[in-house]
Amino acid sequence: MESERVVRADREIEASADRIFELIADPAQQPRWDGNDNLKEAAPGQRVRALGDVFTVRLKRGGIRDNHVVDFVEGRRIAWRPSVQGKSPPGHLWAWELEPLGPSLTLVAHTYDWTELTDRSRIPRARATTAEKLRASLDRLAAIAEGLERRHG
Repeated sequence: MESERVVRADREIEASADRIFELIADPAQQPRWDGNDNLKEAAPGQRVRALGDVFTVRLKRGGIRDNHVVDFVEGRRIAWRPSVQGKSPPGHLWAWELEPLGPSLTLVAHTYDWTELTDRSRIPRARATTAEKLRASLDRLAAIAEGLERRHG
């Protein structure tokens, strides 16, 4: 059962780890590549810089989420636990890991982990978060990052 609650996808992206990480760590950029089509917007100026940071996003369905950063290594790893604004996170986790394979090639892994999810009302939506949806985020992220890499080298 636990393995069904950890969903992962990865792919190589033809861009530097730093360029890709900027797109992930800046919440204002996240709606551009969100493969779940869940994010509406995030205010600029919330770029994640450290473990313990909290950034806020507005959802297309009208909700607001605080995202509590629980893992952070600049340019390499970032993970956060979302929660309804002002509430404690119910236990699911979004994570990204970047492994540079060269100056303009990076292996990017995206994980959704709901093994600790305590809010039963969120389980159907958690189950609907598939590897294909994570892959859609990776593919959109790649299109943006690779386009930037070609323009700015």
